[in-house]
Amino acid sequence: MMPDPEAEFDPPGDEDEETGPNRRCIVTGTVRPKAELLRFVIAPDESVVPDPNHRLPGRGIWLSAGRDVVNTAVAKRFFSRAARRPVTVPDDLAGRIEALLVRRCLDGLGLARRAGRAVCGFEKVCAEVRAGRAALILAARDASRDGREKVRALAAGHGGAGTIPVIELFDGAEMGSVFGRDTAVHVCVSPGKLASRLVGEAALLAGFRQGD
Repeated sequence: MMPDPEAEFDPPGDEDEETGPNRRCIVTGTVRPKAELLRFVIAPDESVVPDPNHRLPGRGIWLSAGRDVVNTAVAKRFFSRAARRPVTVPDDLAGRIEALLVRRCLDGLGLARRAGRAVCGFEKVCAEVRAGRAALILAARDASRDGREKVRALAAGHGGAGTIPVIELFDGAEMGSVFGRDTAVHVCVSPGKLASRLVGEAALLAGFRQGD
């Protein structure tokens, strides 16, 4: 029996001392569901380690997903305060987090492709939308303005069932790497857990990368 690709995308629970589904950002004080925050742990060498998958053992330190929030935490030594001891912060922590989130999003898109739940190409995306099989559209952020406007119009007018979310956070080459081609400008993902996860992961990435 083949493993469920959606189950593969589910992270296990963490080992924080806190209980419940919510956590507090150490910079802003905002309380949000764990899925909407970034998790960090302190490694045995006392360095700060991003944990975008919520997999690493130890007590979590949580931040709102934003480049400015991460940079404030570094500049004002919030990680040391939260850990109650001196810790080492990697150079360009915000840049590292962005790269990790991009990789996680593209890995999730790859799972959707392998499961037959993602297609690329404007005509294929149009066909999926018109058939009611699209829960999410991704448009390359380096695509032409005309192309991006067309896909937004497609997402907004697909039969009155509500606007389909459009994510414009990835370059065409990044999405193309998932489909084994040089570039992919238009992609859609069918309804299901993988699409929902990708929306959530993209929301985290949006705090680090310009896009809609």
